[in-house]
Amino acid sequence: MASAIGRVFKWLGVGVLFLIVGLCLAIVLVPPFLDRIYYRGPVSNHFDGQRFFNPDGEDTLRPPAGRSRGGFLLRYLTGSDDRPEWPEHVAVTPSRPPARVEGQRMLVTWIGHASVLVQTAGLNILTDPVWSETAGPLGFGPRRVAAPGIRFEDLPKIDLVLVSHNHYDHFDLPTLKRLWDRDKPVIVTGLGNDAIMRSRGIESIARDWGAVVPVRGAEVVVTRNHHWDSRWFTDRNRALWSSFVVRMPGGNLFFAGDTGLGDGKWTAEAARYGPIRLALIPIGAFRFEPGQMGIGSHIGPIDATKVFAGLGASHAIGIHWGTFRLSYEAYGTPPRLLHETMRCAGYPVGLFDTVTIGRPIEIPAYAPQPKAQPLGSDCLASPAVRALR
Repeated sequence: MASAIGRVFKWLGVGVLFLIVGLCLAIVLVPPFLDRIYYRGPVSNHFDGQRFFNPDGEDTLRPPAGRSRGGFLLRYLTGSDDRPEWPEHVAVTPSRPPARVEGQRMLVTWIGHASVLVQTAGLNILTDPVWSETAGPLGFGPRRVAAPGIRFEDLPKIDLVLVSHNHYDHFDLPTLKRLWDRDKPVIVTGLGNDAIMRSRGIESIARDWGAVVPVRGAEVVVTRNHHWDSRWFTDRNRALWSSFVVRMPGGNLFFAGDTGLGDGKWTAEAARYGPIRLALIPIGAFRFEPGQMGIGSHIGPIDATKVFAGLGASHAIGIHWGTFRLSYEAYGTPPRLLHETMRCAGYPVGLFDTVTIGRPIEIPAYAPQPKAQPLGSDCLASPAVRALR
């Protein structure tokens, strides 16, 4: 009897999953109902008059594992891709940052995923703020395994918010609305994303790559990276994705947002705006099948190390891991692989590393990045690397 009931529930579960997949496919096949026009403007080398694109080549359209998108979604939803286990909950001790950090001192707190509080020069800067429990529409999507490293009510007054693109794990409208209502910060983002925010009564400054926005003694430069965006499947690339350079006297802050490597030349473009004291670089959600080290739209630790070198940054923190489960790799793989990759490149320990959610860290003054050695395949084929899933 029990086994029969179990089979019934199993088939009901499979039926629900197929219904979800069917609805997703229906959404893709009926674009007029969910497509949105967020931006209208002149054609450029990354905008065709209707949609944005990566000028260094488009490799973000195919599914992450290289197979059918429907099959990928079904395997992901059912957990049938033999993915490593993740913890259901990670303990976090939230901190209470100071109201301001003056002068050239820089205090940084990783809140989780791509959300980081940077305090320096009297400015409180917040990147891709997400305090919601899930990263998806209407409460659906991946659920947090780690609480925010700063409770929202403990946030100091925020002066500047950088929003890299409109994916739900980076563009959280409930959080942005709370920030806007409380602090009225300057919100800088790429073209088109302002229309989405404006629909919720949030004002922002949307600019193209290369544009400069002055903010209280600093300058925000909207810079190129390599990604894509969408809120509703069919509105793909109606708005622009970006990275950012915040130019400051003590050395610049670079926020990569969410990115693949592409041609990699965008790192040198960002470096031309001045020496980078701190870079926030994604290292997670890179493996969607065993052994994969990166995809078109996400870099793993190996490509992240190349980004670090290209930027010439003095220090870097690995972000975009350990908060929402978005891919195949084990929970601890991104920081472990980053450590091995930096060792293979011959960098001193600590220049590009991960930090604990909620623990404030002091960023040293800018110093030129030491010269690295080429990443050899023998080093990255070590037993320590091969053991990572």
